[in-house]
Amino acid sequence: MDAMNFRNNTHQAEYNQFLLANGVARTPPMGWNSWNHFQCNINESTVKTIVDALVSTGLAAVGYKYVNLDDCWAEKNRDRRGNLRAKSSTFPSGIKTLADYVHARGLKLGIYSDAGYMTCSMTMPGSLGHEEQDARTFAEWGVDYLKYDNCYNDGSKPQKRYARMSYALQKNPAKWAGLYGNTWRTTGDINDTWASITSIADQNNIWGRYAGPGKWNDPDMLEVGNGGMSLEEYRSHFSIWAVMKAPLLIGCDVRSASKETLQILGNKEVINVNQDPMGVQARKLRSKDGLEVWAGPLSRKRVVVVLWNRGRSVAPISVTWRDIGLSPYKPVVVRDLWAHSFVSRNKRFRLTANVAPHGCKMYALSPY
Repeated sequence: MDAMNFRNNTHQAEYNQFLLANGVARTPPMGWNSWNHFQCNINESTVKTIVDALVSTGLAAVGYKYVNLDDCWAEKNRDRRGNLRAKSSTFPSGIKTLADYVHARGLKLGIYSDAGYMTCSMTMPGSLGHEEQDARTFAEWGVDYLKYDNCYNDGSKPQKRYARMSYALQKNPAKWAGLYGNTWRTTGDINDTWASITSIADQNNIWGRYAGPGKWNDPDMLEVGNGGMSLEEYRSHFSIWAVMKAPLLIGCDVRSASKETLQILGNKEVINVNQDPMGVQARKLRSKDGLEVWAGPLSRKRVVVVLWNRGRSVAPISVTWRDIGLSPYKPVVVRDLWAHSFVSRNKRFRLTANVAPHGCKMYALSPY
């Protein structure tokens, strides 16, 4: 699926105000999306059991609220009035009934469309030319979130096509006021490999200055739990997505997720970094021979630091207080967010840790 980049322009301030005014995504969205694991093999029964699993595993309780249908949920042709309709063979009860099921369990339903004539899978219509009609349909169904792709369009500027849907969502009486525009893809599609997540992290790092409350860079959905990487690599993946303030959208089958996968996805201390109200995307401060330091500010004058080892052997990685804007003599409380323990309550000058290959250490630093 195509990525969508937004760059600064003369209307940026007005646009940012608009995004904040809709009251959505003051922190990065969290939830589950069907595409990474199921792609087009998704149906009503599967989604309902995923909803139940989000609740029973405790993932919903730590913030994963959105249950998002990706591509392939609709019939290939609109009805005689031009409305989108759920695919009868896979969603026989319709989207409104599914939304009611999701809402009854305290969660929110997301849906997928495209700013073109067809979606990326070419199995269902896009919304180009039907923006107000489709926004009205989504509102009537009780949909809370829209993922809006960019395939098979008419060649016009994406800013115009995306704006039409955004304003159409705002005009309709949905309680969500339109999530379009609060997040945007910055990269190509992710896949469940170490090479993919490292490359995407580097690409997303470039756009950090454009992120903030109500507007988030999206390096694509999480692959944690899909089986292509080690637990150490998945822990690094989740840590970097968290500090980059990426939307945390689970992409695995949570019904069969291992205990270790659930521990990664459910790490409340790491999630709290992602959901920190200050909303500043951490950036890569240093990289040498595959050893990296990522850091960014948090609320209450705290700093988050990730020491990331992309190499193939255990190695020490250090960060100095000067690296992160602190006085070297400043005493700092250091909390290890994966060990859930304090490293020191009076640390000065620098922090050094031995980091496993493809692993990371993640710390919250609290000066006093």
